[in-house]
Amino acid sequence: MPAIVIIGAQWGDEGKGKATDLLADRTDYVVKFNGGNNAGHTVVVGNQKYALHLLPSGILTDGVIPVIGNGVVVDIEVLFDELDALASRGVDVSRLKVSANAHVITQYHRTLDKVTERFLGKRQIGTTGRGIGPAYADKINRVGIRIQDLFDENILRQKVEGALHAKNHLLVKIYNRRAIAVDEVVEDLLGYVERLRPMVADTGLLLNQALDAGKTVVFEGGQATMLDVDHGTYPFVTSSSSTSGGAATGSGVAPNRLERVIGIVKAYTTRVGSGPFPTELNDESGEWLRSRGFEFGTTTGRPRRTGWYDAPIARYSARINGVTDFVITKLDVLTGLKTIPVCVAYSVDGVRVDEVPVSQSDFHHAVPIYEEFPGWDEDITGVRTFEELPKNAQDYVLAVEAMSGSRISAIGVGPDREAIITRHDLLNG
Repeated sequence: MPAIVIIGAQWGDEGKGKATDLLADRTDYVVKFNGGNNAGHTVVVGNQKYALHLLPSGILTDGVIPVIGNGVVVDIEVLFDELDALASRGVDVSRLKVSANAHVITQYHRTLDKVTERFLGKRQIGTTGRGIGPAYADKINRVGIRIQDLFDENILRQKVEGALHAKNHLLVKIYNRRAIAVDEVVEDLLGYVERLRPMVADTGLLLNQALDAGKTVVFEGGQATMLDVDHGTYPFVTSSSSTSGGAATGSGVAPNRLERVIGIVKAYTTRVGSGPFPTELNDESGEWLRSRGFEFGTTTGRPRRTGWYDAPIARYSARINGVTDFVITKLDVLTGLKTIPVCVAYSVDGVRVDEVPVSQSDFHHAVPIYEEFPGWDEDITGVRTFEELPKNAQDYVLAVEAMSGSRISAIGVGPDREAIITRHDLLNG
């Protein structure tokens, strides 16, 4: 049975949770392999809406084992709050497994994230202030705290002391903040140990054994390709590997076991935070998309920047990730437009560029070259086959597919769980 990676192919918020949930009924394990609680998935089940931040969306499906992989940074307080909120609504959360090698977000990571971002002023990256970046920085600097460290108080104390030695100098002497006491951090983290213990596992071994046994494993990426720390619009990116390659490093499953890569794109484009965005609309059209698509962050509530579909970005994502299938979401949001522009290339200093420029400066100054397609007025939220779509909606999907570097296998036509058109089987190709 296949190992399938689901990734965002734009700047995030494309609807990855819904795509994961679409497969969940035929899935045994759903794995979050990167990021933390700095992004969210909104999943609608019946008349219930669930906003998930740290948990894999597969937790909403009976029988699926949700896994938080080693590539995730975990704010344990947020984890338990989210579990409690789901349990209060009748969701079975006892199946969750957490990697012993996942890193922990501490209070000093959150503090540093907020004060550093304020200190940057106009050069702010646009972080969520939840400590994600500082936790990943500690991981790379080899002064991080891992989940397994919480079960050995002596090791935990030594690691916290080592991490705070330099950080307290920074907080006091540069940012004019109080020093953080080692005891304060250690006591806080130890308070989670007993509840956390049953969830912790060697998840890399667990997932490989599951694949050996013929189980289906879905890897659910946080953020998106254009926010990847290596392949995104650096430095306006996240701090983890949010491309398909990150599924291997963030889970302990080898790359040659990942059989399918599903890229999620919106029928238009959105972005949260700072950084280049060639098709951004700072006019009534942008506000119309934001309002109609309810484009506000699941985690932060921040208004998302909005723009038209960008085909060069889709092609770039298809190439970087090895996308075998695209899922295009929120096609229904475009209903009512007379014409729908699609970015087919860029103009950089008067020269046409058909692919995403390697130079961030060029990308920042790229002017979109648009091709316009006729819109439609018919309500498509109840449509369940491609042939039922209005002719102009079909033509739009087919045109975008031809530009994007891989086939479009499913189309989201509304917020409900079942509001999707399937053109090709995402599980078996």
